[in-house]
Amino acid sequence: MAQEDRSLSEVRARVGASHGITDLAHKLHFYDRWARDYDQDVATLQYRAPRLAVDCLTQALPGPPHTMLILDVACGTGLVAAELQARGFLQLHGVDGSPGMLEQARARGLYQHLSLCTLGQEPLPSPEGGLVCLTTRTNPSNLRYKEELEATLDRLEQAREWERLVAWPVDRWELATSKLEVVPGTSDSDGFISGIVYLYRKQEVAEVEGVRPSAQPPAGL
Repeated sequence: MAQEDRSLSEVRARVGASHGITDLAHKLHFYDRWARDYDQDVATLQYRAPRLAVDCLTQALPGPPHTMLILDVACGTGLVAAELQARGFLQLHGVDGSPGMLEQARARGLYQHLSLCTLGQEPLPSPEGGLVCLTTRTNPSNLRYKEELEATLDRLEQAREWERLVAWPVDRWELATSKLEVVPGTSDSDGFISGIVYLYRKQEVAEVEGVRPSAQPPAGL
C-alpha cells in the first residue's frame, strides 16, 4: 500500500535520485522499490507523458482505435494503458524491465499480455502486428540515455524490424526536479521539463490504412 502523500520537495528528491542512477541493474531495483508509490509521486510532479503519448498516437492513427494492437514499451505501472483504454484502444501489450512495475501494471487488468523485458538488452516480444509506443525525457540529466535509446531504435530500423512513424518533442512533460533541469530561455522556464514521444510500426506487418510517417507534431503539443 502506498505511503502517505509526500510533499513536492520530497517527491522531487526521490525522482531526482532516480535520474542520477546510470547502472541498469541498480535503476531497475530502484523502480522495483518505487513501484507502489510511483503513480502517486508522478501525479505530484504533474506528469503529463501518458496523455501526450496518446494524443500523438490518436492523431497518427485516424482509424478505429479498437482494431489496433499497441505495444507499450517501458510500460511501468500502466499509466499509458489507462489513457489508451479511455480513448478506445483495447488491444494492449506491455513490456518493462522491472518486476515491481509489471506487478502494478498487471493489477490494472488492462493489458492482454505483459512481459519482463528491457529494450536494448534482449529481443522484445513480437506481437502480431500493431504499433510500438515509447517515451522519454529530454532534460539535461537524461540526454545520455536518450542518445542510447535512439541508437537502439536506429538499429531496429536498420534491421528492418521497425519503421519510425513519428518522433514528436513535447513541452510541459512534468515538473523539473531541480533548477538545473530547467533550460533557461525555453518553454521549460515555467518549471516543467520537456520530453519526446516515439511511435513505430512493425515492418513486417502490412501497411495499416491511415497511418503514415509524419515529420510534424500534432496540434497543441
